[in-house]
Amino acid sequence: QAQLVESGGGLVQPGESLRLSCAASGFTFTHYAVNWFRRAPGKEREWVASTTKVSSTTTIPTYADAVKGRFMVSRDSAKNVVYLQMNDLKPEDTALYVCNTVTYWGRGTQVTVSS
Repeated sequence: QAQLVESGGGLVQPGESLRLSCAASGFTFTHYAVNWFRRAPGKEREWVASTTKVSSTTTIPTYADAVKGRFMVSRDSAKNVVYLQMNDLKPEDTALYVCNTVTYWGRGTQVTVSS
């Protein structure tokens, strides 16, 4: 059964970093765009970043303005994992982070940024 599992969330202070992972089982990411979304309490789900395969050797990352310059999305095809490196975290980054590809969604990993 195909599924996505996120990990790497936690409680950090402002300015610190986290690296989230999105691991796929039952299928491979190879030919698909993979997206990160987040949902903060009381807010709508928000797109954060995507990694899109455009050729056999090239992937293109894209970012929401709110995270551009601080977050970096990457994929390890050999491990079938997509990462979201989050630097200089801010309290407004607090949310449940969820990865998605095609019609598959993970359950998310909680990120809390607080002093």
